Amino acid sequence: MTNAHGQVSEARSRLLATATRIFYAEGIHAVGVDRIVAEAKVTRATLYRHFPGKDDLIVSYLREADRAIRSQVDTIVGRGMPAPDALRAVAGSIADGIRSPGFRGCAFLNAAAEYPDPAHPVHQAVLAHRRWFSRTITELLGRIGDAPAEPAARHVVMLRDGAMATGCLSDPEPICETFLEGVESLLRQRTAGAGS
Repeated sequence: MTNAHGQVSEARSRLLATATRIFYAEGIHAVGVDRIVAEAKVTRATLYRHFPGKDDLIVSYLREADRAIRSQVDTIVGRGMPAPDALRAVAGSIADGIRSPGFRGCAFLNAAAEYPDPAHPVHQAVLAHRRWFSRTITELLGRIGDAPAEPAARHVVMLRDGAMATGCLSDPEPICETFLEGVESLLRQRTAGAGS
């Protein structure tokens, strides 16, 4: 919701920032709207004016996460570097996220685990993000070598998923090294195929 000046409501921004912080740190089902309202310092009526229900707040949380990741990837791709370097930079940004303080896995995989019904709006938001990410990686890989890009893109997505899922369970450094080496290996395969 925006105000008369076209700006996003401060209360809505506080609600979303609070929900984002708590949902990511503690899980979605574990957090009730009363806690979000209290920590955001708004009334329940304010929450429901901006988000008709908790599911709407969750979907907004995921859409904000999606927008942030898309922006980061778009910035990398927009630099105009060769596709292999762009893919390395995207993979590097993923590894940086895994290494960051407070990392608790992929917000989208976490949400999908809590909302397994494919028809649920939360699950749909997860799938929309994943389709975009897979398409973006497929497009990058399609500019490297002649082999079909989809299988290699699935491999990158699976490497990413594994790194994101395990990066919060132990020392993230060897996990990031393995993830980045996996991406390098795929790039070597594609460029070797292009030169044959």
